[in-house]
Amino acid sequence: MKALEEKILKEGVVLPGNILKVGNFLNHRLDVGFLCEMGAEIARLFRDCGINKIVTIETSGIAIAMGAAIHMGVPVVFAKKNKSKNVSGEVYCTEVVSFTHKNVSQVIVEKKYLEAGDKVLLVDDFLANGMALKGLISICREAGVEICGAAIAIEKGFQKGGEEIRAMGIRVESLAIVESMTDDSITFREQ
Repeated sequence: MKALEEKILKEGVVLPGNILKVGNFLNHRLDVGFLCEMGAEIARLFRDCGINKIVTIETSGIAIAMGAAIHMGVPVVFAKKNKSKNVSGEVYCTEVVSFTHKNVSQVIVEKKYLEAGDKVLLVDDFLANGMALKGLISICREAGVEICGAAIAIEKGFQKGGEEIRAMGIRVESLAIVESMTDDSITFREQ
């Protein structure tokens, strides 16, 4: 998505440790209109898949998932990073290691929100090492749902996550793939 690449170049900041900060429009301050454009593109990419739910992980994936859900007319189910008092009943649970935050979270979804036979689209803001997606895949497989694909806002193509998820047989569509980045430049993969 050329518009996303341009926005990353204009507003993104490369931080030490291969961190791409896009807090000005994607995961701190939300550019809602632009998120809706991204959602429209995701809906276009997966329009013929019969998806009936979008599954994401809190927190940054929720806004993108909502943008897509608006255009697809489906609900969003988001995995919580810790069990809270308002989560009741049986849950699907897995551990996820965060590349950015360098921590491990117990990621959970109440079983009543995913049903065998659902056709789901996984959505997230970043794909680096793929740990968040692998956690969602684990939960979805345990639930017996069909994973129709994964839609990612920004994939770090120089890290292994995208390649590993694709090797699992899952269709991955990234709106922008960063091929390389340094303190003063970002190069995108041609798509």
